Amino acid sequence: YWYILSYLVFGVLTTVVNYLIYTPCLYWLKMDAWFSNVLAWIVAVAFAYLTNKPFVFKSHDWSWKVVWPELTKFVTGRLGSLGIETLIIWVCVDILCWNGVLIKVITSVLVIVLNYVFSKFLVFKNKE
Repeated sequence: YWYILSYLVFGVLTTVVNYLIYTPCLYWLKMDAWFSNVLAWIVAVAFAYLTNKPFVFKSHDWSWKVVWPELTKFVTGRLGSLGIETLIIWVCVDILCWNGVLIKVITSVLVIVLNYVFSKFLVFKNKE
């Protein structure tokens, strides 16, 4: 259960990082919700990779020949969930004018599950 428990802990921390960028961009800087989401995603993905690699998936080789393929797959997988999340946010917040934080919370559950599955089975699959 280590993978799931540690992924949830770091997933929550990644989500906090994401919200710390998304919320001020949306409400204080008055950026569109989809754009706020993309900016938050960039910071959160960097944080997620740096924490998931060693702490969740026990991948401790930081050589370029290992990091580059992992990072490429990690970001590519997250681009898929970013697309789904951004589409939902764009429709629900920017077009339908629903509450931006509520929609972000709802989509975060889906994104966490999708990202775990992708990371576990495609990015860090050869690890313990």
